[in-house]
Amino acid sequence: MRYLDGHAPVHDLTYEDVFLTPSRSAVPSRTDVRLDPVDGSGGSVPLVAANMTAVSGRRMAETLARRGGLAVIPQDIPVDVVADVVSWVKDRHPVFETPIILGPTDTVGAALALIPKRAHGAAVVVDDDHRPIGVVTLADLGGVDRFTQLSRVMSRDPATLPDDVDPRAAFDQLERVRHRLAPVVDTEGRLAGLLTRTGALRSTLYAPALDATGRLRIAAAVGVNRDAVDTAERLLGIGIDVLVVDTAHGHQERMLQVLAGVRSLDPGVPVVAGNVVTRQGVGDLVEAGADIVKVGVGPGAMCTTRMATGVGRPQFSAVADCADEARELGAHVWADGGVRHPRDVALALAAGASNVMIGSWFAGTHESPGDLEHDADARPYKISFGMASARAVQARTEDEAAFDRARKSLFEEGISSGRQYLDPARPGVEDLLDTIVAGVRSACTYAGAGDLTTFHDRAVIGVQTRSGYAEGQPLSRGW
Repeated sequence: MRYLDGHAPVHDLTYEDVFLTPSRSAVPSRTDVRLDPVDGSGGSVPLVAANMTAVSGRRMAETLARRGGLAVIPQDIPVDVVADVVSWVKDRHPVFETPIILGPTDTVGAALALIPKRAHGAAVVVDDDHRPIGVVTLADLGGVDRFTQLSRVMSRDPATLPDDVDPRAAFDQLERVRHRLAPVVDTEGRLAGLLTRTGALRSTLYAPALDATGRLRIAAAVGVNRDAVDTAERLLGIGIDVLVVDTAHGHQERMLQVLAGVRSLDPGVPVVAGNVVTRQGVGDLVEAGADIVKVGVGPGAMCTTRMATGVGRPQFSAVADCADEARELGAHVWADGGVRHPRDVALALAAGASNVMIGSWFAGTHESPGDLEHDADARPYKISFGMASARAVQARTEDEAAFDRARKSLFEEGISSGRQYLDPARPGVEDLLDTIVAGVRSACTYAGAGDLTTFHDRAVIGVQTRSGYAEGQPLSRGW
């Protein structure tokens, strides 16, 4: 990466302060661009769902991995629960979506509670032998008494797809029968998954993130408390693919001690640690045992650290500086926080990040863990909150004495409850993924890069005024 005309800035910059300039390109199409991260995390797109309770759960982990990304299960989830999540995700099909399964005697109310948890917006009704006998969508349930049994409202005898179907053949069949989706069945006619027309298309565009045994990949986080190394050992034992050692101030002695302890376990998976924003922080964490360093203090949408403490650093400069140091040490960085548009992801990758972590942006999707709620205007939203907020701290300290919890509550940071509205045009995380990946691929073609390493090497960055940034925004001001 270099600055336009060699004009290196004298001030630190964030994503809105900079832009990419186009270069002569021999890349014919954005579909020719490879986005595989080069840090050993094993995905095919450089996107990671942050280890936030309001963002990363089993549905997020499954869906992202199927499309080549990675989700990090938060550190405040009990290890036995993480074990269940990991086992469940590893058991998901790498192509077919996981259906919502109900019986014919289940009620409309039960379906209404479950269907919004999946972007495909449907439930498959099965018989006692697990064979599909019907499909219900939200459209079928409108204006129906909640106690009505599904057998009375479902579409009967649904078209099905065989579990060895080719994605293109599946799309053509769904197009022919004018169905948006269909259950997938095995040779015995039992339900094996679900496939939508859009899902069939995506399966030809994204390579799933798979482990050595062909199962979906998943990451998990651990804090830096006194049990951190033991917890890390248990997480490694349940089969996680990436271990994240996480604390808000990553450049501290306790982090270095935990990293040394984790490295002594011979983890066999990439170890990520953070957060830091300086070269020295990167160097110390890599020396202590980190393969990848998370960069970012204060840029997150739910984070109040900078306003409360004055501590942090504008994210673009932090990523560029830290990535440069990591590269010299044979390590990598993840850009953590501050991305609100596809352009921000592209700029983080241009600055040298191998992956970009996304938090609140992904919280407003069907796949995030929270329940779907509606405001007075019937607009759907999910509740999001920062990991240093009152809500998160209460969850992490529920086993402590009331006095100790009360003391800690005096020093909470972060927004405890914020509404993340679902984008009507992009309500699922895969919808957002499509938009982000399309933007990043196009950015690479403008730079003349066929992969992320070349993208960083060829990126030419300019510095702009606030009005220059505003000029590039569409009139709708929305994404």
